[in-house]
Amino acid sequence: MQDRPQLDSAAFEAQFRALLGQAPAGIVKDFHFVLVPSNQPPWLDTGIDFAPGDQVSTFVIGTTSLTGTAISFPAAIQLWCRIGTDGEIFRGSRATNSFEAVKSGRLYVGTSFPGEFASRTGDLATPDEAWGMAEGILTLLVVRWQMPPLEALKRLVQIGDVNGMVAGEIDRFSSQVPVPKGWDYLWFIGPSEIYKECGDHGRANAICCHSDNNGALLTKDCVVPLKPGTKVSWAWRMEKLPSAVAEDTFPTHDYLSIAVEFDNGQDITYFWSSELPLETTFRCPIPTWTHRETHVVVRSGLDDLGKWLTEERDLYRDYAERIGGPMPEKIVKVWLIAVCIFQQAEGKCQFADIAIHGENGTIAVM
Repeated sequence: MQDRPQLDSAAFEAQFRALLGQAPAGIVKDFHFVLVPSNQPPWLDTGIDFAPGDQVSTFVIGTTSLTGTAISFPAAIQLWCRIGTDGEIFRGSRATNSFEAVKSGRLYVGTSFPGEFASRTGDLATPDEAWGMAEGILTLLVVRWQMPPLEALKRLVQIGDVNGMVAGEIDRFSSQVPVPKGWDYLWFIGPSEIYKECGDHGRANAICCHSDNNGALLTKDCVVPLKPGTKVSWAWRMEKLPSAVAEDTFPTHDYLSIAVEFDNGQDITYFWSSELPLETTFRCPIPTWTHRETHVVVRSGLDDLGKWLTEERDLYRDYAERIGGPMPEKIVKVWLIAVCIFQQAEGKCQFADIAIHGENGTIAVM
């Protein structure tokens, strides 16, 4: 995720204080440093009050670790913000971010893993005690500018930089990755730059995935009745698997997949395993996902990496045999999932020709 060694908190603060102190008049309005403990649930009161139209950039360093494990989460996917007690929660796609305050209110911040959000205004889906499993402190810098952030950042970087973070935020502005048309990132996982439209891997209309020590979940609405014989088909080209070992444990649960969500909240995710036998089926080992997600191995091993392959699954039969219980009435979404966090891994693949085949014919998802 980062090309440079991460600064410690003291160096981060000292270097940014020195840099911002050298900024010419008319660039910086004010700035604040905030320590964000990973073992406390959201929402931490920063004491910073925004007015509508405030131009803001944030820079964050640090790591959240799960106590007693080698699992850690980078600050880029951990830090969430909220303006006011009823504002919509948001985060950036990197450890730097810029935004305009859309309302007046106090800035609240918090970390996500190992918990989960229940609402877009930051209600929690997990007990406060879940955050007690985590350790580590994030150091956050909040800068208010007297001009649009990109203009301010370009002026500031002429004076200096702190570990490439100012230049990195300028780069984020200039190289933003559009979300594939018709798709959205799952709101409580957050935005990303992992997925993009591409046509340079042997298919004219594909979605490329490149995940490196991060994760994302891309969704597209697709409402189709679930009847006997309803199927999903897709083509994919796997370049690099994010795990070299079986993915069915919490510490090794790094994978790339396509999934289908049903109207009862359950989903089946079809993935390519490094070594699990074909048709292996298991519930998700992530505690906040165990109750809703079922994994099915549809490819295994390294022999076919780099090749375009076509798959088809009978969704009705897979649900009945692998989840069981009352059958859902509808398919509601198709997902693309990348998890490369637990082993700080890298994964690369492409998807194309996704379709749902139902009683009323074929629906092209992409």
